Amino acid sequence: MRLSIEHRTTYRFTTPQARLVQMLRVTPANSHDQTVASWRLDIDRDARLREGRDGFGNRVTMLYVEGPVEAIEIAVVGEVVTSHSDGVLHGVAESLPAALFLRATLATPPDDAIAAFAREQSGDGSLLGNLHALNEALHERFAIDLSRPEAGVDAAAAFRRDRATPRDLAHIFAVGARSLGAPARYVSGYSVADVLGSHRPTPHGWAEAYVDGIGWIGFDPCTARSPEEEYVRVAIGLDAAGAAPVAGSRLGTGDEQLDVNVQVLRED
Repeated sequence: MRLSIEHRTTYRFTTPQARLVQMLRVTPANSHDQTVASWRLDIDRDARLREGRDGFGNRVTMLYVEGPVEAIEIAVVGEVVTSHSDGVLHGVAESLPAALFLRATLATPPDDAIAAFAREQSGDGSLLGNLHALNEALHERFAIDLSRPEAGVDAAAAFRRDRATPRDLAHIFAVGARSLGAPARYVSGYSVADVLGSHRPTPHGWAEAYVDGIGWIGFDPCTARSPEEEYVRVAIGLDAAGAAPVAGSRLGTGDEQLDVNVQVLRED
């Protein structure tokens, strides 16, 4: 499947900023399951860019802008060809041991209610079956909220609600999977899955869990399925903060307004 992606992030500041430093995780990598046919990163003003990798092995672009900066737009446009994989990752370089992803974070703390919910789901008795059952159960439990995620809401707090964003569902899944003994992590990227529509206010987020003898497998509670050719995988982290498309700092006072628009279309 060929997917075209346009992702625009615009910052506007109430007071001109003296300097901006941003880490951009917006460039997908090639693997056995996806091939980047074209990809372009554009900044609407003079900037210095430096390519590299972060601690999770994600491709990153460091962005440095000298002020005064009243507004800035970061745009990525490209096409990626994907293939069917049964949700299992192939050909992805892993720089860290799977066991690292058993670690909790502020956004994914251990939670008794989530752990109990995960144990209640009956798959085929195997860890893989139980993870699929958890994925389906989360999809059934929550209404999908496609608005921008609320800052500061961890998995435990999100689990107590009736509606959940893709980010929150991926966090809850990670906590549940870890409680079952499976390393789990957050994935950011893009998807043309029907439940999400072609336009959305943020990139998509889902989860991956590690099963011995198989490897890393994707799970998306938004669809109750494993990610397939409708998905473009970009970055991973212990939680959404570690895989955030844009993160950084600014030197200056005042407030900022953030606008994000993502469009993902199937081209064939």
